[in-house]
Amino acid sequence: VQLQACGGGLVQAGGSLRVSCAASGRANVMGWFRQAPGKEREFVAAMSWSGSTAYADFVKGRFTINRDNAKNTMYLQMNSLKDEDTAVYYCAASTLYFGSSRTGYAYWGQGTQVTVSS
Repeated sequence: VQLQACGGGLVQAGGSLRVSCAASGRANVMGWFRQAPGKEREFVAAMSWSGSTAYADFVKGRFTINRDNAKNTMYLQMNSLKDEDTAVYYCAASTLYFGSSRTGYAYWGQGTQVTVSS
């Protein structure tokens, strides 16, 4: 499975942005991770083919993950953005694993930059 993320950009604090990830084929689980400069890549959210979701605590209530299975595309709607949300956002996919560990995801996209300015 090949993944292509897009939709990043520059947004003011408090604003909204939606990033998307297109997969070349079916991916049972798709997820988002992010990596800020000097920090490790961290889990943001994941969604299974059947619609189960998981979120990191720091995005609950602000970010929403969803997917269009017919298009093999996943989205991350980000609201109430904060400076600390600035990072490269990576999409990932797995065949069976559903969770927050990077090692569970075998497929990775190239990342899209999200910059939040105050």
